[in-house]
Amino acid sequence: MNKRFIGKRVVVTGGCRGIGKAIAERFASEGARVYALDYVIPEEGIVSENDELQKMITALQCDVTNEESVKNAIDQVISESKNIDILINNAGITRDNLILRMSAEQWDAVINTNLKGTFIVTKSLIRNMMSQRKGRIINIGSIVGSIGNAGQCNYSSSKAGMIGFTKSIAKELGSRNITANLVAPGYVQTAMTDELTEEQQNKYLENIPLRRAATADDISNVVAFLASEDAAYVTGQVIHVDGGLAM
Repeated sequence: MNKRFIGKRVVVTGGCRGIGKAIAERFASEGARVYALDYVIPEEGIVSENDELQKMITALQCDVTNEESVKNAIDQVISESKNIDILINNAGITRDNLILRMSAEQWDAVINTNLKGTFIVTKSLIRNMMSQRKGRIINIGSIVGSIGNAGQCNYSSSKAGMIGFTKSIAKELGSRNITANLVAPGYVQTAMTDELTEEQQNKYLENIPLRRAATADDISNVVAFLASEDAAYVTGQVIHVDGGLAM
């Protein structure tokens, strides 16, 4: 595997499981020093089966909805690494329900984690990137932010908001050589989607031209490209990684 990120420092929120873990492992495997921020840290570590990768990843407890928690985590990262080159805003939750049954608590929990959390973490790190006059910000959205989904008005709204957020900061930060892009996965085989019924999973698969769910590695491949020098002139973009589901 290429070692494109030797010497780079990477922060991944929601980095201890699912897509976030795959992203953290991908950057570590390419030589980056990775800081995986998550609400719950596994006792065995992130990649306990691979000692070399484990050495490259530091897991830090962080509640992205809480400014003080984020500040403490980011302060710890910067005290060790001085500068951060790449930020992946991946932390996200679902609280699905039809709108007539959705509580304000379910709405707030998703908006606060997915959208507000992205704002808090980005704001906490951006001054560091600006001082370097370089950086990559990659937000993990969802195709439902573009096409909507019944029973997910809170989740779809949070991911749609991330699109506007990404485009806005791309315009604000471009003059400092900081790019901002959003990767919008479709149906990805993770612990979160494993909670769907078999009928729901089959319905998704029927509508995917490639006739399979994405893997977490399919997503991390695109994230790594956007963080690389190959994507130095790409900013403000929404890239669907969905097997054609949103066509």
